[in-house]
This record gives sequence, structure tokens and C-alpha cells, in this order.
Amino acid sequence: MSTPDTGAADAAASSRFTQAYQDLRNLIVSGHFPPNARLTEAELTNRLDVSRGTIRSVLVRLAQEGYVTSEPNRGVRTRVFTIEEAAAVLEAREVLESALAAKAAVHATEPELAELADICAKMGDAEDAHDEAEYSRLNRCFHRHVRTIARQPILSGFVDVLVYPLVMRQFRDLARSHPRANSLNEHCAVLAALLTHNPDAAAAAMRHHVASARRALLLNTASDEEGDAPDRAPG
Repeated sequence: MSTPDTGAADAAASSRFTQAYQDLRNLIVSGHFPPNARLTEAELTNRLDVSRGTIRSVLVRLAQEGYVTSEPNRGVRTRVFTIEEAAAVLEAREVLESALAAKAAVHATEPELAELADICAKMGDAEDAHDEAEYSRLNRCFHRHVRTIARQPILSGFVDVLVYPLVMRQFRDLARSHPRANSLNEHCAVLAALLTHNPDAAAAAMRHHVASARRALLLNTASDEEGDAPDRAPG
């Protein structure tokens, strides 16, 4: 049985681990570390202000979740995806997000749908203004809001661990226009299905949208490889 002192120490260690894990995960997802970047214990210890033991534990968890890889003689590096691995991640996202859209069609309230409609309207404004950063932010808000109103935390949690942002950062070509053609129309189709509370239509619209994004992303990658195009910046 632990004493009050050991209990407090355990709680403090757990808190340090959780904070370090969240901070490093956010750095990786945000693109601070590009694909295949080496992560050293010394650098991370200084950056995150925790012990090497804590950093080792954090890296083990991130490796288990697919954010980093650890190999003999190469150390720990941020994940690099093959086209096949990227396709698998994106296909899994299609299944999960379409299921969440179906649930959202059942559970959404009128105020929640009004908020989603407002997001779509602002996406249209951002597209007209050629504000790619704002469109991307609103796109993330749209998908996050659908997941929230679905009221399915387990399904939503599966989306969180898909490392989808890493795939996008590795494969998205910043030289190509964003948003892609028909992206806004696809979001509006999802909204229309939700407004009618039709789960089958909502699932189909969301799956079409996510599948279209997958095909565009990987088609661009395959075309670049075949054409020996210059390297893309991760983004």
C-alpha cells in the first residue's frame, strides 16, 4: 500500500508523462518535425523539460500509436508512410467518418445543425477569398463538429489514433491549389443529408467526400512519382 508521499510522487510523475506526451505528439502532428526526422533523447529532454526516463516512456507510447518508429542503429524517427500504408489509413477514415455521419444524422439538434451550416457558409467565404489557411481550419471544424454531434466517443476516438494528420503532411502537395475542386460541394452534401436526419444519405455523402480526398491525394502522389516531379514540402 502506497503512503501519501509515494502517492503524490506517482501522481506527479504521471502528470509529467501526460504533459510530455501531449506536447511531443502536438509537435509531430503540427509538422514541427518533418517525416523521418530523428528524435534524440537529449534534445527532447531539454525541449520538454522532463527526465530521459519520461522521454523514453513517451517515445514507447508514440511508437505503439504509430507516430514514430524505432530501429536499431537508426534511433527513433518520425513516421514515414508508404503509399499503401497511407491508403490504408485513409480508407479506415472513410469507414469511421461515414459511420459517425450516420449517427450525427440521428442525434443532431437544430442548434447543432445551424452551427454546422454556419461553418459551411464560412468555408464558402474562405474559398471565395482564396484564404487556404482559413478554409483548412474550417474544414477541420466541420469534421470535428460532425464527430461531436454523433455522440459516439468510442468511434471518434478511433479517428483520433489514425495518424491521419501525418499522412496529410507527408503527401499533400503545397504547390497544388487548395481546396480541391468540389470539396465545398461535398461538405454541403453532407450538411444536406444531416438536415434531413437521413443516416444512410449522411453516411454515403461523407464516404464520398473522404474517398474523393483520398483519391486526389494519392493520385497526385502517384502522378508525381511517375513524372519524376520535384520533392514536395511536407504540409
